[in-house]
Amino acid sequence: MKIEVWSDYVCPFCYIGKRKLENALKKTGLGERAEVIFKSYELDPQSPETSGESMVSVLARKYGTTEAQAEGMTASVAAAAQEVGLEYNFSKMRPANTFSAHRLAKWAEEKEKAAVMSENLLHAYFIENREIGSKAVLADIAEETGLDRKEAEAVLESGRYGDAVRADVEEARQLGVQGVPFFVINRKYAISGAQPDEAFEQALRKVAEEES
Repeated sequence: MKIEVWSDYVCPFCYIGKRKLENALKKTGLGERAEVIFKSYELDPQSPETSGESMVSVLARKYGTTEAQAEGMTASVAAAAQEVGLEYNFSKMRPANTFSAHRLAKWAEEKEKAAVMSENLLHAYFIENREIGSKAVLADIAEETGLDRKEAEAVLESGRYGDAVRADVEEARQLGVQGVPFFVINRKYAISGAQPDEAFEQALRKVAEEES
């Protein structure tokens, strides 16, 4: 069973959706039969690498609301994250450009560390509130993932794997993806967003039955 996941490392629902997929694979007992492939997607390609602006103020400006109203918006997302065991703190999050993070993940995939890298990047941003647009921070995360720091730094400075990231984004466009997370199972079934656990379980069981 091949599961392709388009997501971005600053997308709060992407981490929630990842957990929901993992829970469904565990509950259905299909984890060992599934190959999960992480695909790149950029929510905001124009975002600066790092920013001193809070995520709350960014959301307030984006939606034309007050910061207090924006905090209310984030509270419901934080509650959804808590349901899958994730503790979000939006007040400490900062905007970040994720292009380099996606390039690093493509390199990690060649080293058979894609799953660990994707988890570490999401955890670094949402749980530890680190600046994953910073190449120095990304090199730290690579090292924490068990990869060679010097090689990671060389990848980050070179611009390598940029074409692979752009290819994923273009593929998403061709598939009609308009938001992430977006899950495609065996190129037959799609799940958009962090749907209820039952939606993942039903899709996984249906594919498993068909493959059997």
